[in-house]
Amino acid sequence: MGRPHPAAIERHPHLASECPPGWVRVDLHSHTMWSGDSTTTPDEIVEAVVESGIDVLCITDHNAIKGAVQLANSLPCRVVVGEELKTHAGELIGLFLTEHLPFGLAPREAADAIHAQGGVVYVPHPFDPMRKNLSEAALDDLVGAGKVDAIEVINAKTSLRSLNERAARYAADHGLLAGAGSDAHVPNALGAAYVEMPDFDGPASFLEALQVARPVGHHWDQARPWKPRIVPST
Repeated sequence: MGRPHPAAIERHPHLASECPPGWVRVDLHSHTMWSGDSTTTPDEIVEAVVESGIDVLCITDHNAIKGAVQLANSLPCRVVVGEELKTHAGELIGLFLTEHLPFGLAPREAADAIHAQGGVVYVPHPFDPMRKNLSEAALDDLVGAGKVDAIEVINAKTSLRSLNERAARYAADHGLLAGAGSDAHVPNALGAAYVEMPDFDGPASFLEALQVARPVGHHWDQARPWKPRIVPST
């Protein structure tokens, strides 16, 4: 992608720093109008991606992959198809999916179903009680069973820095890869959090590159500026 626009840098000042050569900016957690609690349309995502300079966008709609699949070949960045799945013990994200996962699975079932597709198990906002986080017992169980590939140490919608810091400590203590995402539900949130990492071409090289990734981001959860608009049906 090109250099971020000044408007995006004003919202998210860390965008002014350049990635090392051969590295990319990857947002591991974002939403579109297919999520149900986001009204971000495809046209708005295109504009937001261009403004933010994000190279790879993981689209992780709630209990859906339809939007990610439809947008995979139409955005000015690479798209990783994902899903933020509601398990009976909180939310879990699957990345590099080829099939939709049903909600309401047990966490171990969900993790196994993600891995069965060759996907990556990613734990979002692990200690944020306002965000339908995975319960600590379920998280510890998954980690103990070796079923977690990465954990979100910066979630831009998490308002308390201490919760992200706790996630970072947990990742370090348990030898887990660290990720970051905007958790964008509005277009201007893109760029709020992401990882800078070597480029990759699939789940295996993604996990390898994530070993040296740099999580970047800040809290940003502003409302969408109002304007008259029509949101297409999903």
